[in-house]
Amino acid sequence: MTLLHIQSLGITLSEPLFTDLTLTITKGDRLGLVAANGRGKSTLLNCLTGQADATHGEITRGRGLRMGYVRQTLPEGTQALTPYELTLAALPEEQADYESWRVDVVLGELQMPYELQHQPLAELSGGWQRIAMLAAEWVLEPDVLMLDEPTNHLDLRRIGQLQEWLAALPRDTALIITSHDRAFLDATTNCTLFLRAERSRSFPLPFTKARQALDEADAADERRFANDLNKAKTLRRQAAKLKNVGINSGSDLLLIKTKQLTERAEKMEAAARPAHQERSAGDIKLTNSGTHAKALLTLPDVEVSAPDDRLLYRTGKKWISPGERVVLLGANGTGKTQLINLVARAFEDPDGPIRAAPSVIPGVSDQHLTQLTPGQTPMLLITERFDIGDQRARGVLAGAGIVMTMQNTKVDALSGGQKARLAMLMLRLARPNFYLLDEPTNHLDIEGQEALEEELITHGAACLLVSHDRSFLRNVGNRFWRIKGKRLEEVDDPEAFLSEEMAT
Repeated sequence: MTLLHIQSLGITLSEPLFTDLTLTITKGDRLGLVAANGRGKSTLLNCLTGQADATHGEITRGRGLRMGYVRQTLPEGTQALTPYELTLAALPEEQADYESWRVDVVLGELQMPYELQHQPLAELSGGWQRIAMLAAEWVLEPDVLMLDEPTNHLDLRRIGQLQEWLAALPRDTALIITSHDRAFLDATTNCTLFLRAERSRSFPLPFTKARQALDEADAADERRFANDLNKAKTLRRQAAKLKNVGINSGSDLLLIKTKQLTERAEKMEAAARPAHQERSAGDIKLTNSGTHAKALLTLPDVEVSAPDDRLLYRTGKKWISPGERVVLLGANGTGKTQLINLVARAFEDPDGPIRAAPSVIPGVSDQHLTQLTPGQTPMLLITERFDIGDQRARGVLAGAGIVMTMQNTKVDALSGGQKARLAMLMLRLARPNFYLLDEPTNHLDIEGQEALEEELITHGAACLLVSHDRSFLRNVGNRFWRIKGKRLEEVDDPEAFLSEEMAT
């Protein structure tokens, strides 16, 4: 049964976000909506709910269709409400009087602790705020549930619980999910739409398989385009020969044939369509300045403690050598951040418990991007910290996706994706030989995540990193340290840890 039908839909703001989009959503569809940052995913969701108008095209909604939309941020004016109050307010007034039990049920299904249900949303973490918004949308059991970046701010355990909850929804419930979490898309969707400025493509497959199908389709388009141009070129060569013969022989018939061949070539060239070239949201490039040190970082059985001085674990004797990309694994609260902080201090304090080689040039990026001064402009951040002129600074900023009009605005005005790319640019300009990365894929789209992966691997970078992105840590890591009990253990791969975390 058709729930939503999108016909020739297009949206143009300062430039086209997408054009000529045709798509049908039926009962049971679990659609992954994939595009780079700023390419129209949230705008499309707003159009589907009727909260934004398309530039052209039509959206047909099934009669009586109920839609739920979980946005990326709290609705304005709700910060003082508790999750319970937010969810109760979603029920019609007459229904809330005698069906308030629905609120308890949905908050219980989403495993929100009772004490958190009655705290103001402003006091809760971003992850629990998202769960509260999800409860408020699901309490009316919509036919179509739309989730905009639902894994933002969630740790692995909560992502696992969300996956299980979505899998348990009624089979005829349709889902539309925008996400940059590739593993989450694979686990929760059965079809994928790649939203593009032109020729968006959809496949009845989850993300990874759909991505392979997309690459094959684009490659076929490229071959078809080249073949069409070659055919047109052959026709033009034939036309040129006939024209010479026709002129020399005075044959009007050959000249007519020449004109026909030329027209066919022109039509073929006009109809030929090049393969899609994705417009980058900004380059991510890193460097590895190299070092002759055998061990860049040495941990001589360091004690890692909580802020209240309680012992969390001991590291045992560990080291990181050039080319080793170490992923730190551990549940929330086990002390990953404490170890990251100790390592960061080691770069400044040679007498501390962790020893960094004298030749180490660190590149540090934390999950809150504190290296980006909020009141500063991107232009001043680059020119004041690095010895490059204004002209080059403008060039590298533009290459990283910070367009000229944004280079002199404050960092606060940048999108999450732009901030993440600016942080990666600052890492590159520092020319490090050791990277310390805490949740580096936060706010990066899939294109950016893949670029960061490739840069770390291609340059043979040494790093210690923490990430909740399963695809990223699997692809990047070649060593894995796991916090287990009171010890830091080296493990062969992350799979046992991921399985345990996602199952809790």
